[in-house]
Amino acid sequence: MAEDADISPIEEFIINAVFDYTVVVDNYMAFVTGVWNTVTLVALSLLIGGLISVPLAVLRAERHPIFSPMIWCYTYFLRGTPLLIQTFLIYYGLGQFELVRDSFAWPILREAWWCALIAFSLNSAAYTTEIFRGAIEATPYGEIEAAKAAGMSRLTMLRRIILPSAFRRALPAYSNEVIFMLHGSVVASTVTVIDILGAGRFVNGKYYIYLEGFLTAAMLYMVLVYLISRGFKIWEHHWHAHLRPRSAPEPAE
Repeated sequence: MAEDADISPIEEFIINAVFDYTVVVDNYMAFVTGVWNTVTLVALSLLIGGLISVPLAVLRAERHPIFSPMIWCYTYFLRGTPLLIQTFLIYYGLGQFELVRDSFAWPILREAWWCALIAFSLNSAAYTTEIFRGAIEATPYGEIEAAKAAGMSRLTMLRRIILPSAFRRALPAYSNEVIFMLHGSVVASTVTVIDILGAGRFVNGKYYIYLEGFLTAAMLYMVLVYLISRGFKIWEHHWHAHLRPRSAPEPAE
């Protein structure tokens, strides 16, 4: 008893905090399902959000008198409210209306996975719209003047000059949006979707432990963030090759 009394709370925590890897091995399918759901949700939401954001960003950059204020309200609301609330409004809120329950969309809106995908896509579209809008507005005026001098129409300029140039400038900021979307995907576990965090919570609740589930989930997120970061570095290296200084040619002997 005297020896136990001499153990400090920190030492007791270290002694008890033993990672039991067999728990993770025995429940690896839960984490496989969590990784699959997380990657699928994030990838599809980024794809859908990116497709939505391009025309919205163009209209915002063009300062369209009708659509620009509407798009600003959309992006302000989605960026100004937490993703958790947006997901709850879609998953729990829409089901309160009988009109929605009787509509053709109810088979989709009653499923947690689809509600999470809709919420993530709309949220990603709002952030990506502002990223692309800033990149479009930062297009050097000389490039636009050169395109006009070449006789390009506005649509041709967008397709061949403005958008490709804007995508290159937006790439570093967009990589952060991808990582933020991955981190924000933990919201899916609050609406019964088994994502990475949901798998960790399942393991913790099954064995009444905390370290194995959450630490494994944290490591899986770190691996995904590393892969995303490396992928964008390779992408930037390819797209920004023209900005790298070229080595001077060796003088001829």
